[in-house]
Amino acid sequence: MLKLTELAPGSTTPDDVVTLPYETRQKSRLLSQTDGGTKIGIFLPRGQILSHGLVLKGHDDYRVRVNAAAEPLSVIRTDNTLQLARACYHLGNRHIALQILPGELRFLTDHVLDQMLAGLGLTVTHESLPFEPELGAYHNHGH
Repeated sequence: MLKLTELAPGSTTPDDVVTLPYETRQKSRLLSQTDGGTKIGIFLPRGQILSHGLVLKGHDDYRVRVNAAAEPLSVIRTDNTLQLARACYHLGNRHIALQILPGELRFLTDHVLDQMLAGLGLTVTHESLPFEPELGAYHNHGH
């Protein structure tokens, strides 16, 4: 098993890729397998989020890039900034991990939340996309 214990510079060319869903990318210590079939163990300082594009390396300088896996997401698109702000408020009030893009919100599909947002006059669609939510104002990147 290849042990990945540190972050490589952002411009580093990876030797392999590991594609992981959001829930798994929240863990700083895990066992997995790269897309190329190599067994890996990730052992980073606690609290490190494995963001899409992050490159990890081990003592032998083997480098593995983290990719965000496509997941079932609820997606809201609107040009109405007040509706978008209201949606952010209500989802944030429920501590929902939320990806905020210009005119668009994404969150892990939850039919109860979908109904709540529809009740606010928003249209919710479902798509399979990579999920990279906001880290939060108090998150310490560690790099």
